[in-house]
Amino acid sequence: MAKTGYSRAERVADQIRIEVADILLRKIRDPRVRSVTVTDVELTNDLRIARVFVTALGSEAETKDVFAGLSKASGFVRSELGRRLTLRYLPEIVFMKDLSGPRGDRVLQLLDEIHEKTDDEPEEPTS
Repeated sequence: MAKTGYSRAERVADQIRIEVADILLRKIRDPRVRSVTVTDVELTNDLRIARVFVTALGSEAETKDVFAGLSKASGFVRSELGRRLTLRYLPEIVFMKDLSGPRGDRVLQLLDEIHEKTDDEPEEPTS
């Protein structure tokens, strides 16, 4: 059997991402976490800590409220994961702000500005 480059930690992280998104959508009643999107999960190789990356809509103050709600709900999320996944040890859930979205938006904005500048420059005559 050929070995793939897809480790067990990555497979479990994908499953945790799906389940946490479902739990936050369907089970959590806290209105602070309504606008949360789970973007990624990084799991340590020993499967003990799951860093759940999320994005939240709103201002910085609203984002703080979202993370306060997520912090309060982390125990419930972990217990729900225990019911849904068959793992010997359930990882500790740590919610983290995903910064890749705004960073990607900024890169796209810079690329658009460069593209506009090159379109504005007059072309050199060819002889």
